[in-house]
Amino acid sequence: MTRLLRLVIVVLLLGTLLVQLVVLPELSAGVASAYPETARLRAPTLAWAVAVLVPAQMVLVGIWQLLGLVGRDAVFSLGAFRWVDLMIWASAGSCVLALGLLGWLTVQTLDYGMQPGIGLALIGCAVLAGGVALLVAVLRGLLVKAVGWKGEATALRAELDEVI
Repeated sequence: MTRLLRLVIVVLLLGTLLVQLVVLPELSAGVASAYPETARLRAPTLAWAVAVLVPAQMVLVGIWQLLGLVGRDAVFSLGAFRWVDLMIWASAGSCVLALGLLGWLTVQTLDYGMQPGIGLALIGCAVLAGGVALLVAVLRGLLVKAVGWKGEATALRAELDEVI
């Protein structure tokens, strides 16, 4: 099952790279040619939009690393917290970047208005990234309990061994 998930992660990483290197530049070129008044915004918007996807790629790397811990039967260790924390902060960062881009574009296009699809896409990205951050934070709490229980079980086992 972990092999299948790793395959999905590779496909998602390649997909995000395709979006960053091909789709977003083509989309920004199309918008700049269709709406010449926005041409000055093309480069900064493109750079910011590409940056929004970098934290998503970091989350995928964190999942990959956690799968490695699962394979070594070490997922309930303190080392897992580093990757879980990375996933939380990266997701929150992506949410902030998407909302920041939305705010910046809104201010820059006050005179002629922003395309509603762009705003909705950015809001959707922010909600998705924020939701992932909250979900992983909840799962981190479960990991804390699982590691604590494992520690308690180990301590109880050691105490029982002393008695025997």
